[in-house]
Amino acid sequence: MSLSPHPYPATRTAVVLIDPLNDFLAPNGKLNGQIGPMLDRTGLHAQLARLAAGAREAGVPVFYAPHGLHEGVFDDVRHVLPRFRFAVDNQVFWEGTDGADFYPPLRPQEGDVVVGRHHMFDSFAGTDLHEQLTARGIEHVVLAGLTSQTCVEGTGRHALEAGYHVTFLTDAVADFTEEAHRAALEISYPTYGHEVTTVDGFLAAVVPAPAA
Repeated sequence: MSLSPHPYPATRTAVVLIDPLNDFLAPNGKLNGQIGPMLDRTGLHAQLARLAAGAREAGVPVFYAPHGLHEGVFDDVRHVLPRFRFAVDNQVFWEGTDGADFYPPLRPQEGDVVVGRHHMFDSFAGTDLHEQLTARGIEHVVLAGLTSQTCVEGTGRHALEAGYHVTFLTDAVADFTEEAHRAALEISYPTYGHEVTTVDGFLAAVVPAPAA
């Protein structure tokens, strides 16, 4: 893991927060009972808030990449993964419900960018994430959120293939189990990321935009 990553130009870098939604993070969220212990262990709520605030202060745009499901969302998918079938059957991240809304302390603020809702693990697939990034001249994507081994990793893999410089933040992600979390941090992120660092390491390496 790199603790002193290369410089991040504020004008060409974006933080992408993946799935900071009530069904994960709120006490009454449909998945909170399962992931809650790991959220507590990683201190994810506070880490994501600190990351978003630090990025905004440094002039780095914050992108939100939320999950979202609805009736018929997988009608054209011949082989639906059981965990997604469970999500549909239980209306997890169901669009129009409180569970699919952003966790209040992490709601987007003025100037943030909210992209279309992804349905599986890749925040690029079927959304406008790539278009929104390229429209702003973004070359470096810094990934955080939920979950370590699924949507964060899946989005990072796509970002790599699409030609972005990819950074994973090890202390701004969480997963349902320690095993899945560690597999992402120790195996997947060093494989698919140009940099694997911490919130502090990233923020310390941001190069502010030149004064107008």
